[in-house]
Formats: sequence, structure tokens, C-alpha cells
Amino acid sequence: MAKKKSERKSKTFTEALGLNNIINDKTGFVVGLILLCVAIYICVAFFSYFNTGAADQSLVTDLRPGEVENANRAFQNTCGSLGALLSYGLISRCFGIPAFIIPAFIALCGIRMMGAYKKLSLMKWFMGMALVMIWSSVTFAKALTPLMGNQVYNPGGDHGAFCVQYMENLVGTPGLIAILVIVMLAYLTYLTSETITVVRKLMNPFGYIRDKVKFTVVHDDKGENVNEACDEEAIIGGEPVEALVYDDPTRAEPIDLPTQPATEPQELNTLYTPDSNERAKKTVEKEAPGFEVEEEKIEEKANSKTLANNNLPLTPINPREPFTRWKFPSLDLLKEYNSDTKTNYVSQEELEANKDRIIKVLNDFGVQIRSIRATVGPTITLYEITPAQGIRISKIKNLEDDIALSLAAIGIRIIAPMPGKGTIGIEVPNAKPNIVSMFSILNSRKFQESTMELPIALGKTITNEVYMVDLAKIPHLLVAGATGQGKSVGLNAIITSLLYKKHPNELKIVLVDPKKVEFSVYSPIAKPFMAAVEENEDEPIITDVQKVVKTLKGLCVLMDERYDLLKAARVRNIREYNQKFLGHGLNPEEGHEYMPYIVVIIDEFGDLILTAGKEVEMPITRIAQLARAVGIHMIIATQRPTTSIITGNIKANFPGRIAFRVGAMMDSRIILDRPGAQQLVGRGDMLYLNGADPVRVQCAFVDTPEVENITKFIANQPGPVRPLEIPEPLSEDEAGGGGSLDTHNLDPLFEEAARAIVVTQQGSTSMIQRRLSIGYNRAGRLMDQLEKAGIVGAAKGSKPREVLISDEVSLDNMLTVLRG
Repeated sequence: MAKKKSERKSKTFTEALGLNNIINDKTGFVVGLILLCVAIYICVAFFSYFNTGAADQSLVTDLRPGEVENANRAFQNTCGSLGALLSYGLISRCFGIPAFIIPAFIALCGIRMMGAYKKLSLMKWFMGMALVMIWSSVTFAKALTPLMGNQVYNPGGDHGAFCVQYMENLVGTPGLIAILVIVMLAYLTYLTSETITVVRKLMNPFGYIRDKVKFTVVHDDKGENVNEACDEEAIIGGEPVEALVYDDPTRAEPIDLPTQPATEPQELNTLYTPDSNERAKKTVEKEAPGFEVEEEKIEEKANSKTLANNNLPLTPINPREPFTRWKFPSLDLLKEYNSDTKTNYVSQEELEANKDRIIKVLNDFGVQIRSIRATVGPTITLYEITPAQGIRISKIKNLEDDIALSLAAIGIRIIAPMPGKGTIGIEVPNAKPNIVSMFSILNSRKFQESTMELPIALGKTITNEVYMVDLAKIPHLLVAGATGQGKSVGLNAIITSLLYKKHPNELKIVLVDPKKVEFSVYSPIAKPFMAAVEENEDEPIITDVQKVVKTLKGLCVLMDERYDLLKAARVRNIREYNQKFLGHGLNPEEGHEYMPYIVVIIDEFGDLILTAGKEVEMPITRIAQLARAVGIHMIIATQRPTTSIITGNIKANFPGRIAFRVGAMMDSRIILDRPGAQQLVGRGDMLYLNGADPVRVQCAFVDTPEVENITKFIANQPGPVRPLEIPEPLSEDEAGGGGSLDTHNLDPLFEEAARAIVVTQQGSTSMIQRRLSIGYNRAGRLMDQLEKAGIVGAAKGSKPREVLISDEVSLDNMLTVLRG
């Protein structure tokens, strides 16, 4: 019963009239235009009736049905005999002047059916306007009849006159007035809760005026008065009146809060004591009107804590410095397709035809259904059917091929049952699929107001909703699909959504492109947004397999270094670390710095596995297992989802999966651990899985010229002059714990760093970082090499190291030995 009742309440006005199945967009516009014209015609007839009603009275009362068409010339009404009849029937015989509400509602229906105000609930307006018309008819008949004298019509019509006469005989005039007032207040209370406040004020005006008198003392941090209107305490009867506080929320005046947040928190100190409060209330009541007394201002005592510490709070660090004027790409760089403003992706005829075919196939195999409902998306239409009692789900699922044959379509997918619903879903491709542009995704309110750390806009679902995920929470993503099914476009959509949301200081990207052509379009943004080992800074987009291995191992070293910083900062993840650093909770002199997120995107992962094997798989597995907390996330893509490429270690550590169309069910099982990807229609149609059930999404399309526009816009801005440096991977001696110095692999800046330390006699990593304009990671490696060379001593925590060489002559002798 409850379910039926809720379904009945959710019906629209057209559904209640049974018009929902016969009205489409064009028909609705024409019918709405007709209704609007009818409403205007009736209004003109009503206005004309006020002047011609007396002249037409006898003609209307004596007119026979067959004489309406032949008597137009004798009627004085502007709208002819039909207008006179409508006016006489609705105004005189029914509701009087409130009958104007009838054409108003007809006009509202017409405007609604023409396509304007689509969210307007006609049923609610019908109930409300009907109640107002009936109430006004009775009220006008009671209040205006004595004032209008002898008129052809009663102000409230025959309906109002009859109700007044009947109710006065029943409850009398006072009872009638009480009923009208009660109905009015009840309706106004239903419309707005402010009615209760107004009634209370009218019932207790003196209490309302007394509540308007307020004495408040508001001070800022400096002890000065913030509000000049209440910066002085009132003294009545020789005693200061303290701030009044009201416990009754209904008596307090509403306060207008500022729409913009304050730039600095303000401390409001309000004095309040119960005794003084009661005394103030009594004193105000006895106060003579118009009597004001100003007291001498009393200096506020200084806070002892303020005297002890005069240091102002430090301004939070801006992570975007020194590039605070960085401009994010605009939406004008993206192409807007015609489908972006289109809502009716499928015609009504196609929906009806598919519905009839589905019902016919099910009936042919003895499957009865109770209802069928269609949800139209840009590429796929979902038909949800409710089977009759006793029908087995497996019986419907086995008819998948028969339904596909009947509809003459590929990509039919049956979801039995629908998650969270008592229905079975049949996904049918649209005859004319529409493009989901990147413009429509990035222009959506959901993306613009997103607070995700790494927002990835994938596309739109079957219900035409923008689908986004946070890569920081996934935390690693596996993408697979056959050639030409949208995999490369999906990777471009991921990169584009990140570029539109993140600042170069907040995000770094590592691109691995064995084919050498997929990611070459992103070369212009290498300096602001890329990360690379030192030898790859000139070509940050990695195409060589050996450089891939070196970069992945370097990321493992960076991961370990970041974990050391998190340990020293006593935090658990990169978000807490950055918040603590921006709040001056960490000392940059100790090696702490703001950590950008690093997203590693590897295309053609299968080719890397075939050429490098375990040498690539091991660092990827280690990063996937540990790097989430330090902000390193991976996305790997392949067009060959085989067990030799997507191994158990990879699948176990990549919980996020995106599957484009594949050629076989086995490939789908490797990617998603279930079938389904082989039934997709291609061209960006994909399944996203990060939990129990996959979600079907139409991937956003971003073309190469659009990417070129974005990268050109970013490259023309002042930003970082070099990619983020990834530390060199540890050599075999370093990895094994060897303490000897490898003179063949010394850093090119080794001698320059050694001279800087000897000249300044400061064994500080931050000093090397400043002098040589290098990153902290490289400065740390230089310090380790200087320690092995005997130039500086061992680390002493946060204190500088001891410099073991006293002059440059001794340093030159040592460097000569090292060179030899």
C-alpha cells in the first residue's frame, strides 16, 4: 500500500489526465499555444462583461442552444455570444470576480506545455488556485455585495452568495468570519512559516517593541568597538546595563549574516550575567520614553597573554607562490558540439518501437511483465522492466541474444537484477549516439564546484549525469580496451580534467609513451607540469624502456624520501603533511617542502612488460602498494588484457578499473572479473568499476586540436622553468649499504657543492639547495657523497653537519686525489 501511495503522489498533472503517452515536444507546444490563446480570449470576455453584462443579460437567459451561432450581432460582448455565455456562466452563475483565476490557470498550463518552467508542478498550482478561488468567492460575496449596489452579478457569484447564506444560517456572521480567517491563516502557514511570526507579533505588539530594544557590546581583538551604534553601554538608574540575551528564539530578530567570509576570524566578547540581565529588563520597562544617557567610556584591560606574546599569527603559506597569477585554461579552448544543448537524444517513435519489440520477444517466450520504464542517455537507453510474479530472472537473462536479434542492435546488455531496485535492466544502444564533449563536462556545476584532490571527469552516465571520481581515493587506475575503442581519448580526458583544476605547484605528471606519438602533444607543458629524472629533463615524456625503468625506480626513491618526511612531521598522509606545512608547522630549513601530487600515466603497458618484464613490474607493484599516502598515483593502460600482462600483483593493487570494448568475454573477466565489456558499443562506451557493481559511462570526447589549444595556453604563462626532479635510483653499492664513494658516478655539481661548504663552513643541505638552485632531493644526495668523501661529517638530526676540511687548499688536494 505504501509503495502504491508513493507512486500515486509522484504523478505529474499530465499523467493524472492520461496525456503523458500522447504528448510529445511538438504536440505539447501546439496544445500549450492553444491554451494560452483560450486564456486570453476568456480574460477579454470577462473584462467586456463588466460593461456589457446588463445589455446581454436578457439575450443570454433567453438564448436557446441552437441560436448561439445566429445571434452574434445582437450581443454587445466583445467576444461575441460565446464570450457572453462564458462570462455569464463563470462570473454570474459561479464564482464572481475570482473566476479570473480560471483563465490564469489555463494560461499557466499553456506556458508549461510550451516548454517553459518545466519543473512547475501543475497539480500543486491547481489545488492552491482552486482553494483561493473558492475562498475569495465567499469572501467577496460577504464583503463586497453591500458596496457594489445593484449589479447584474454578485461579486462572489451565485456560489459565493449561496455559501454565505447557508453558513450564516448555520453559524451566524461571526462564525462565517472566523471560518474564513482560519482557512486563510492555515493556507498562508502552509505557504510560509513567517505567518506564525507575524501572527505572534500582532497578538503581542508590546512584547515585540520591547524585544527591539537591545544593548550589545561587541569588541574586536584590539579592544575597539566594532559596531558604532552599540559602542557605549546605557546607564539607567545609575547602573550600567549589560548585554541582553534572549533564550526564546521566536522573539529574537533575525540577523543578516555576511555573504562573504571574513578574511580574519573576529573574536566577539559579550558580557552577560544573570543578575544584571534581569535588572536590565526591569529597568528598561521603567525607562521614560526618549530618555538617553551616555556613560564614560572605560578602557578595556589588556590581556596578560597578549602582553607576554606580541607576535601576530603567521599568514598561511600560499602553495601557489611564486606563480599566484596563474590562469587556468578557459572553456573557450574546447569545442562545443550541437549535442551539448540537446536533451532529447532519442525520438519518441524509437522508444515506442523498442518497447514494443522487447515486450513481444518476452511474450513469445512466455515472460510476462508488469511495467516497463525507459531512461534515455546520450548513447544508451536503459529499459527497466518489472517481471510478473513467479518469473525467474535467469529466464530473462537467457533471452539476451533473442532481444538483440529482435532490436537488430549490437551491445545489448541485461542487468539482472538492477542494484538497489526490484527491476531488470536492458541496455539498448541508441540509433544515433551523441557525442559527450569535454566542454559539457567541465562546464557542469558538479565539476566547477568539486573539492576533490585529483578530480577526474570521465563522462556521462545513462541518466545523463556527469560522472567524476577522485584519483586520490581510488588510488590507482587500470585502463584496458581494444584498439580504436576510445582508450587514448579516455586518457586525454583524464589529463585535461586535471589540468583544468590543478596548479603546477600542486600537480606533476609523469608520461610514459612507448609508441612516441600518443602523448607528444603534451610536450609544451613539460616544464610547468611534468616530472622527470635529471637526464630526461630535456625530453620529459619517456619513450625509451630503459629510461622508464630508471624513472620508476627513481619514483620508489622519492616515495621513501617522502615517507621519511612524513615520519619526521608525525603525520600519516600527504594531505595532513601539506596542511601542516602551509600552517607553518614544519621548518623548511630541515628539508620540509610542499609536496605536489604525482600522477604516473603509462600507455601501452603490455609493450613494456614484453620488453622489460619483471624489471618494470616490480617497481610498479611497489609504488601501487605504498605510494598512496605520499601522493603518487598510477594509471596504466593496455590494449592486450591478458594474464601475462595484467598479473595478479597488478590486479590486486589497482582497484580502479576502466574497461572499453574488448573482443572476448575472457578479456572482460581479466579486467573487471566479470563479463560485460565485450557487449559495449565502442566509441568511448565504457564500464568503470571501483566497488561491487560497474557503472556504464559514455567517455567525454576531447580532440587533438583542443588539447593543443590547452597546452599552448599553459605554455605561454610564466611558470616553473624546469620539470620536477625525480631522484636518481640507488646504485647497487648504495642499495647494498656500501659506504665507499663511487668516483665514476659523482654528481656534476659535486666540486661546486664542496667548495661552497668549505668556504662558508656550513654543512647544511638547505644551504646547498639555495646556493646551487637545486631541489632538496638532489642536495641530499650531494651531501651523502660529500660525507663519503670525508668533506663533511655524519648527520646530527636537524643540526648542520661538521665541516672536516678547513681551507680550499686542502679541498683542492682531496679533489685531485678523487679525480686521479
